[in-house]
Amino acid sequence: MKHSPERRNGARERLQGLDSLRGLTLVSMILYHAMWDLLYLPEAGAAGAALRPWYEGTAGRLWQQSICRTFIFLSGFCVPLSVRIFRRGLLTSCAGLAVSAVTILAMYEERIVFGILTFLGAAMLLCGAAGLHRTERWNAQRGKRIPPAPACAVCLILFYMTRWVNRGTLRLWPGRTVPLPQALSAGGPAGVLLTALGFPMPGFFSTDYFSLFPWIFLFCAGTFLHLMLREKHADLFSHPLLHLRIPVLDWMGRHSLFIYLLHQPVLYLAVLLL
Repeated sequence: MKHSPERRNGARERLQGLDSLRGLTLVSMILYHAMWDLLYLPEAGAAGAALRPWYEGTAGRLWQQSICRTFIFLSGFCVPLSVRIFRRGLLTSCAGLAVSAVTILAMYEERIVFGILTFLGAAMLLCGAAGLHRTERWNAQRGKRIPPAPACAVCLILFYMTRWVNRGTLRLWPGRTVPLPQALSAGGPAGVLLTALGFPMPGFFSTDYFSLFPWIFLFCAGTFLHLMLREKHADLFSHPLLHLRIPVLDWMGRHSLFIYLLHQPVLYLAVLLL
């Protein structure tokens, strides 16, 4: 019997393969952050100092980007599977605000402002407001909406072009960039809003900074890819790989927010004990 992305009662069927992939990405993230703690927390001393050049180099950068890009793209891909996207978006946003508050109060030098949880919560709410989670309505409005395949391609192009907006530039093609107006880097209340959008105010610092631009384009590319596959290749959702369940990774993927919030305190405690 083939699996269907939606049950008869309207609830979306969970694709365990996606949970396992999310769980695997969580394992990678935990290992990455554990190495960061060993290299940079004062309590760790000189442990692992020999690995610092590797960690700060291209290999470490690629590792970090593989984690965040997988999380963001996969979160976007799962938007059409969500039945409570507004509740999920608000919960994730509140978790992001809590992380910011704790790090500002307790670890100001390592504070997190506009981190990945804040971004993911905002992205979920925006996609929910746009109705991208309502696949039945999306399919019913075929003549009134943007085709998902071109939309996915445009989002990927925009992500490529805006990847370095945090540094004040747009990338037109490899080797060709143009500077953004200096007015986008402002202070005061306007500066807070611009920083959230992707144009950091003077003196802004965050150890985990994921602004709306450019990351919303990668998030939406995942959503439009899901809609394209559902429209053109619906049988793909019955593929065994999407229903492959690896118990530990599957559990981690289903509780990703809880694990994200808990893993750094546990790692920090481990460093103290070691």
